[in-house]
Amino acid sequence: MEFQKELIKLNQTFATKEEAIRFCGQQLFEAGHVNEAYIEAMIKRNEELSVYMGNFIAIPHGTDDAKKEVLSSGITIVQVPAGVNFGTEENPNTATVLFGIAGLGDEHLEIIQKISIFCADVDNVVKLADAQLADEVIALLDSVA
Repeated sequence: MEFQKELIKLNQTFATKEEAIRFCGQQLFEAGHVNEAYIEAMIKRNEELSVYMGNFIAIPHGTDDAKKEVLSSGITIVQVPAGVNFGTEENPNTATVLFGIAGLGDEHLEIIQKISIFCADVDNVVKLADAQLADEVIALLDSVA
């Protein structure tokens, strides 16, 4: 999958996980990858099963029912240096990098797999979280794509 520079957002801050997920969905919508209804499906998906994956990453994506809202596969990468809590106050799960994804057919599974392999090494997540330029993020991710 090709990464679009305009879908890489550095130094973002969010008060809540819902705000963060909506931001990811809005990026995908504005880039023409999804219909607006996909954003709500991303919120619903997180309510059903957390999109927090461990190692400081979250992968917001829509429910299976929302596949009809996907126009083309896309990914937005959102850096959140201060982190956003995808857990609870008692049991926080802080994400510093968000991968908002929409995949045509089963492409989202392939996308999630590639992200998971890359982010299994927490050092890679740290590099993404510290990147200062969208080009750095793309170079890091292309090194394993």
